[in-house]
Amino acid sequence: MQSFKFIIFSFAAVAFALFAVSCGGSQASTANTNTANSAPTIVDVTTAQAIVRDIPAYFEATGNLASDAQTDVAPTVGGKIMQVNFDVGSYVNRGDVLVRLDDRDARIRLEQAEAQAAQARSGVQQAQAQVEAARANVRQTQARLGLTEGSQFDIETFSQVRAFKVQLELAEKELGRAERLLESGDIARTIYDQRKAQRDQLRAQLDEARSTAAVAVSAIRTAQAQVETALAGVRAAQSAADAAQTQTETAKKAIADAVIYAPISGFVSERTADLGEFAATTNKIATILRTSVLRLRIDVPEQSIGQVAVGQGISLQTSAYPDRNFAGTVVRILPNINATSRVLVVEAEVENSNGLLKPGQFATVRITQPKPVPAVMIPAAAVRAEGEINRVYVIQDGIASERLVQTGFLENDLIEIKQGVRENESVATSNLNLLNDGVLVRQ
Repeated sequence: MQSFKFIIFSFAAVAFALFAVSCGGSQASTANTNTANSAPTIVDVTTAQAIVRDIPAYFEATGNLASDAQTDVAPTVGGKIMQVNFDVGSYVNRGDVLVRLDDRDARIRLEQAEAQAAQARSGVQQAQAQVEAARANVRQTQARLGLTEGSQFDIETFSQVRAFKVQLELAEKELGRAERLLESGDIARTIYDQRKAQRDQLRAQLDEARSTAAVAVSAIRTAQAQVETALAGVRAAQSAADAAQTQTETAKKAIADAVIYAPISGFVSERTADLGEFAATTNKIATILRTSVLRLRIDVPEQSIGQVAVGQGISLQTSAYPDRNFAGTVVRILPNINATSRVLVVEAEVENSNGLLKPGQFATVRITQPKPVPAVMIPAAAVRAEGEINRVYVIQDGIASERLVQTGFLENDLIEIKQGVRENESVATSNLNLLNDGVLVRQ
């Protein structure tokens, strides 16, 4: 029995010893944990030195972006809409088909006009044939009379008339001599009578030749009148042909106008055309904005108008892209200052090939000045932005010092610090979210 009690006692002693050892180990572990938690936190960072660099000088203003070209598209002819190839927000190129109208009536008018034009051209050909026939008649008549083309139609110039006139003049002279000789008794009465009969015969022949020539001249003039009449017919037929051709061109234009094209390249900001409805010439079907180049209207304060000139470069920022700068150029300056707001409106053109900027956006504008100015620059990655507050952590002797800074010009990966950092100071460029004022760092 005593042996059994001894065994129980021994087991109890061993258990107590083990419990004591366990409690001691737990206390040691707790002490070690508390010691580890009390050690300072060290953050690994990369750093960069603040440098001074000449940057473009500028002054700030505000402005609004607008499209440099906006057009309301309306049909030239009215008609039922058969096809619509665009929608709001879609991009269209100049010459793209926006809408097709019903052109069936125009095609019917074109067929009618073409038939009339063909008939009129046939009439012109017939009239021209009549002219040629009339001219041939004139030439034939002239040939019969021995006249060349362009000869003057004077009766006294005809060959027979001239011949009889010469013979009559000679007969008159012979008769005059015979009359004087008859009075002196040097010739017989019969010779005188022969000379007189000969003169009278020639007179009759001359009159007959003149009558024949008059008839010929009349025939020529009649033939010429026929030519003029035929020419008038040609002119009338040509006028009818021209009118028919005009109707044909009008019908063709009506067919062409049934297809409505985009007059400029740009984005569709408004659509009022729906399939099946009637499009009137007084109603627009779409509004297109050209946005590849935007027009920026800048409000320049009165005291700064002497610092603005055409050709100056500008940069702008919008709230949509606060970390991006967009470049432009001053292209025009309005001649007057607004009497109420005391600002001068200046217009600049801004390239927008990537389409990020939108008409109607508000912009903060920086207008570059001719002479650069020195500025403290640090990597943009060193700035921790929280809303309108910008923080930078300056590293000195292994400790981070928080600075509230005012930023300025952004150039590639560097940003201007207007105040808060000095030249040659080291700033943290990584793990900014782990830093606070006074945190230990390891570079």
